Amino acid sequence: MNDPLLKLFALSESHELGARVAAHLAIALGAHEERDFEDGEHKLRPLESVRGAEVFVLQSLYGEPRHSVHDKLVRLLFFIAALKDAAAARVTAVLPYLCYARKDRRTKPRDPLATRYIAQLLEAVGTDRVVALDAHNPAAVENAFRCPLQLLDTARLFADHFAARLDPGPVVVMSPDTGGIKRAERLRAALAARLGREVGSAFLEKYRSAGVVSGSALVGEVRDAQVIILDDLISTGGTLLRAAAACRRNGARSVHAAAGHGLFTGAAGEQLADPALDGIVITDSVPPLRLEGTPARARVEVVSVAPLLAETLRRMHTGGSVVELLEP
Repeated sequence: MNDPLLKLFALSESHELGARVAAHLAIALGAHEERDFEDGEHKLRPLESVRGAEVFVLQSLYGEPRHSVHDKLVRLLFFIAALKDAAAARVTAVLPYLCYARKDRRTKPRDPLATRYIAQLLEAVGTDRVVALDAHNPAAVENAFRCPLQLLDTARLFADHFAARLDPGPVVVMSPDTGGIKRAERLRAALAARLGREVGSAFLEKYRSAGVVSGSALVGEVRDAQVIILDDLISTGGTLLRAAAACRRNGARSVHAAAGHGLFTGAAGEQLADPALDGIVITDSVPPLRLEGTPARARVEVVSVAPLLAETLRRMHTGGSVVELLEP
């Protein structure tokens, strides 16, 4: 795109993903400065004019050794405010991974509603729109924001990936809990459309109380099937392994897992090497940095969200339909 009023900046460790998005848009990443001070404070500013421009700021809000979640969030907020002060016409926060999205409701008295607080912070600095990928609870995130919010999902990305690798046998898309049934259904429909045949569905019961997970009943037929377990994110891997084990007990021929965000915390690098899983597919919304040097790393494939993000931004800028882009 040759449009001087379109700008894309990528902050912190999101630079590589931002460069891939910019390449798909055929534009250069916006130049900016990130300066750290000795006391832990920092300064961010654009190094080019943004006056009257439509500006997209890409920052994936995951924690890693150099910058914590909170550090990245503050950098994003300050940079958006600086862009607004520099007379940007519209600023959109592009958040491949949205932090605190799991704390979207009160499960105990006086619990925080962290998702709503994140929305309020972004709106307070003048964010005009937000783009996020594979939200934990889409309805809750949509209700938390007052500024326009565009939620993207990975159904088409994963459908394209698996359609090229599955054999003619039966296929089942499984949710590891009841909360992810709608997410799994989107992948099931997209995969069925690409394969030109029926794809089954299944889910596993799951109860969580005080950090303890229980429930093991599997609903759906997986015997002799190629099963794809879909979740929004992978943390320790415990949920996936429970689901994979249930599939194996019920006669599944193969079990693969897919998730939009691979956080891989705790002992995930060892746990996810379990033979119950044949492989794991994630996106580059969060690099699998915590898996480096672990047994599970060789089993993980990464699918880039850059083409999806780029086309979304292109359509937003030109007035195209993002809804059509997300249809299976």
